[in-house]
Amino acid sequence: MTEKVWHRHYPKDISAEMEFPDKTMPDILTETAAKIPEHVALKFYGREMTYKELLTFSTVFASSLQKAGVRKGDRAAIMLPNCPQYVVSYYGILKAGAIVTQVNPMLMEQELIYLLKDSGAETIVVYEPLYPRIRAILEETSLKNIIVVSFEEQQPDLQGEDASFQQFVGRGDGKLEPVQINAESDIAVLQYTGGTTGLSKGAMLTHRNILANAFQSHEFFRREFEFGKERCLTVIPLFHVFAMSSAMNLSILTGSANILLPRFELQEVLETIKTEQPTTFPGVPTMYIAITNHPEAENYGIDSIHLCNSGSAPMPVETMKEFEHKTGAKILEGYGLSEASPVTHCNPAFAERKPGSIGIGIPSTEYKVVDLGEGRQEVPAGEKGELIVRGPQVMKGYWNMPEETDHTLRDGWLFTGDIATMDEDGYVFIVDRKKDLIISSGYNVYPRDIEEVLYEHPAVQEAVVIGVADAYRGESVKAIIVKKAGQDLTEEELIEWARGRMAAYKVPRAVEFRKELPKTNVGKILRRALREEERQRDGS
Repeated sequence: MTEKVWHRHYPKDISAEMEFPDKTMPDILTETAAKIPEHVALKFYGREMTYKELLTFSTVFASSLQKAGVRKGDRAAIMLPNCPQYVVSYYGILKAGAIVTQVNPMLMEQELIYLLKDSGAETIVVYEPLYPRIRAILEETSLKNIIVVSFEEQQPDLQGEDASFQQFVGRGDGKLEPVQINAESDIAVLQYTGGTTGLSKGAMLTHRNILANAFQSHEFFRREFEFGKERCLTVIPLFHVFAMSSAMNLSILTGSANILLPRFELQEVLETIKTEQPTTFPGVPTMYIAITNHPEAENYGIDSIHLCNSGSAPMPVETMKEFEHKTGAKILEGYGLSEASPVTHCNPAFAERKPGSIGIGIPSTEYKVVDLGEGRQEVPAGEKGELIVRGPQVMKGYWNMPEETDHTLRDGWLFTGDIATMDEDGYVFIVDRKKDLIISSGYNVYPRDIEEVLYEHPAVQEAVVIGVADAYRGESVKAIIVKKAGQDLTEEELIEWARGRMAAYKVPRAVEFRKELPKTNVGKILRRALREEERQRDGS
């Protein structure tokens, strides 16, 4: 399907193909601050920062970095929960011409050593409770500048030349040495992948990549955003590429007030919704599941939300229906990956939404579904293959990994590793990750197919399916389930229920019940962790 059939869904007032300004995201912050200087940019536990203040603080932070010896192309890491200092640091690093290196605060010492050594970061902005972790590995890294963020009033107890965030900002004067940025080729962000297929890889996202993705998303949601009027609830972590683009950068572009929470704690989120009345809420399915299953969710004013952009993991269709029924909001399921800054697809608000689909390509994005072998032949509509994409948001390559880059980027196309189908209208349906495929008795079994059915059971709150070793079948299907509060369900009952709803080779042969499932910081279920647990249990 080489013809761009998805373009026909675009109305006249929304562009399927775009031109992008030769600017950077700090330029966009400067423009927004000039238009609405006194408008609230960030809200954090009752404290507010205006766009004028955000621009000033990020500029002063950039000058502090330059005074500390940070130059164009140097890597500066951010290891923080969601907070105003995150946004100030991110934009300050970019203003100084350095490269933001995103660090998951959950990483342990060995993981940190790898990431910091691989990136060559010499500067890090770190949350105070994590400071001892950085000090413990200091000699194994290239770190020179350690800047510590504390949410407490008193100054943190630091060693050597390390500085608190306030002290470090105090060294700057806001006068920047000129930095020439080539938006097309200069790297803005090193976005490390989750490492699910081996060592974590640093996706090199250029200034053009991240700006383009913000502009593409804004154009796609043009009818949903009013400049300077929206309030975005950001509880997905900013170190994650989804939040970076769809919450932080999109908010800067649209002049939105960004309401920051450092973690997803259900009661706190509901209280924040009641108090702040957000209009947009980018999130992941587990967040919407938790809100949907709260018995008094409607009492917290959740109907203030008119747009939810769901990403990072597949959205169960039943959850989408329940959430929308309770809130009146539209959940627009999208798709992206670190290597694409991240958004490439989304269900449109301006055309048909197809539940279970990731929608159509966002502006200026091409895509195809190709054969699972060589990846050279486009497959017919409805047939399974690998999704590949091309557009201005696609990364420059992997940091220091030329072979991985050549494998993933071919003739400008990004090979996603996701198995998908595309219908005649250009809507894409993700079937599974290539590596998640279960082969049982010679049949290809796609976990998402089974999970969608399991979510239909009234007692199931969360479901994940993995393949486990089976001497006869090669692999058999195991379901791991979190039950809804107060619900009774046995393994035998669920298996019997499933038998009437799916082919015999798909029916789980084992069911394990848990109180919770392992998840990433962003709330994505860690299927690989469950597979690893099973392997260790098996001794394989």
